[in-house]
Amino acid sequence: MLEKVPERKSKISASRKLMLKSLMAAKAKEDLEQELVEKEEQKAKYLEEKSPPVQTSGLSLAELQELCEELHTKIDVVDEERYDIEAKVLHNTREIKDLNIKVQDLRGKFKRPNLRRVRVSADAILRSLLGSKHKVSMDLRANLKSVKKEDAEKEKTVEVSDWRKNVEAMSGMEGRKKMFDAAKGQNQ
Repeated sequence: MLEKVPERKSKISASRKLMLKSLMAAKAKEDLEQELVEKEEQKAKYLEEKSPPVQTSGLSLAELQELCEELHTKIDVVDEERYDIEAKVLHNTREIKDLNIKVQDLRGKFKRPNLRRVRVSADAILRSLLGSKHKVSMDLRANLKSVKKEDAEKEKTVEVSDWRKNVEAMSGMEGRKKMFDAAKGQNQ
């Protein structure tokens, strides 16, 4: 029943497509180079702000040693932070790779077949769901109640009677109990 839809022919010629692709690639290359230059500029600006030039002229040997020790402690702190961040990034990249592999596996496993209409009776569906041990009949017509015309006419005449008496009788807890008992009696 599935019909193959004919593929539409492209309105753009192959040479035009190739030219557009090459133009897009050239534009992307320019944008990438521009982005790299901007990143380098931002990096240089950041370093100028965060690390002012060190004044070493006119310092004694003890002061120079103290300055070196401070710089080494700062370098150690930064290296520790960098190591922690690299470890987190490495962990996240591994997790992303694992999840991508799982997604690829799931895509490969569950190829959706072409669906076709199948006529199955309700009994066959129940048999497949419940197993062959349970014998359940889904003959819905046998379960339907038969209604006689006389019963329907009697119900209509009951409804036409004085509604105020019915409301007074059903008010309060006694009325609710009557309604509950009536509903219970009908179900059994």
